[in-house]
Amino acid sequence: MVPLHIATAIGCIVIAAASPFGAAAAPTLAEATADARPKLVAFGNSLTSGLGVSAEDAYPAQLQRRLDEAGFRYRVINAGVSGDTTAGGLRRVRWILNSKPTLVILELGGNDGLRGLSLAETKRNLEQIIEQLQQASVTVVLAGMKLPPNYGQEYTQGFEEIYPALARRYRLKLIPFFLDGIAGETEFNQADGIHPTAEGYRIIVGNLVELLKPVLKK
Repeated sequence: MVPLHIATAIGCIVIAAASPFGAAAAPTLAEATADARPKLVAFGNSLTSGLGVSAEDAYPAQLQRRLDEAGFRYRVINAGVSGDTTAGGLRRVRWILNSKPTLVILELGGNDGLRGLSLAETKRNLEQIIEQLQQASVTVVLAGMKLPPNYGQEYTQGFEEIYPALARRYRLKLIPFFLDGIAGETEFNQADGIHPTAEGYRIIVGNLVELLKPVLKK
């Protein structure tokens, strides 16, 4: 359960202005197509696009540097769109597949929860996204999300249970909580109390690298 003071740390994903591409140094899908390295696509909302930080500090760009340092030859693509929901993500799957990704980190659903959308609809959208990616032989890593308790115990618990349930059903590597160690921590969030700072993203990427190692190839 996420304490009430974490509400703002999760909350404004939903009010961030929409953008067709993530604002990050990681390449767009079109730019990455000609790169011979396997593609790793960061697919999500403003937490992925890096709203409020420089292009080099968004998590996909930081992940690219960490993988390079560790000797993993992947091209990380920032496919984050601020304000995106699972329905919006579902509409973008074909665009995501245009780059022929090997691996996708799927970070969506937070905005659905903050808008109080149907849990069944959110789960169904995520199922369709995962199925389309897996049908294209893409390895999916699922990023879990949590909601503040003021949405009610039944709704928040049901929301949080979506991610491990999908991970079990589709045999996915699961990030239990994408903002683990960041949400509610002032020093790791921007002045709006919403999005991670560069240091916050550094922590997220550190967690990601350890989790990804078993599915990455050198």
